[in-house]
Amino acid sequence: MRRKVAPAGGLSFAAIDFETAGYERDSACAVAVVRVEQGRIVARACHLIRPPRRDFVFSYLHGITWRHVAGAPVFGELWPSLCCDLDGVDFLAAHNASFDRSVLHTCCARADLAPPSLPFLCTVTLARRVWDIRPTTLPDVCRHLGIRLHHHDAESDAEACARIVLAAARQGALSWPARS
Repeated sequence: MRRKVAPAGGLSFAAIDFETAGYERDSACAVAVVRVEQGRIVARACHLIRPPRRDFVFSYLHGITWRHVAGAPVFGELWPSLCCDLDGVDFLAAHNASFDRSVLHTCCARADLAPPSLPFLCTVTLARRVWDIRPTTLPDVCRHLGIRLHHHDAESDAEACARIVLAAARQGALSWPARS
């Protein structure tokens, strides 16, 4: 079942972005959540996470190394406070949502925590459908929409996703899966 959304003023959602240390989905080393209510960004949270292994493959992308996260909380210590930021939202948005959803679900499983039962809206799919943008990398979509981006910075990526959803909503082009 899909539900059409009123223009941006009625939206309540959260955009989420993970950065990972390596190829394993449980290797989250940063997470950001940007909350939107009534069409406005109302809260941001960004945290480093200590992954279960010291191996960092993707430091060249995001600049995060073991030295940065050695004293950070592990996902299971951090998530219970962060998931409160999701109370009352209708959905989660992410660019290439299948990746962020799989990181979230894998990290929750590893920490023996229940993942949120919120539907995900993928801003890659949204940008292709609404603006026919190709390629649909986050930098390409942000360039097309005039959104500032510091790519692979979790907070910047999450905020960009929120702004993409808001841009689509302003055009009346937003729908997402209803909660099951």
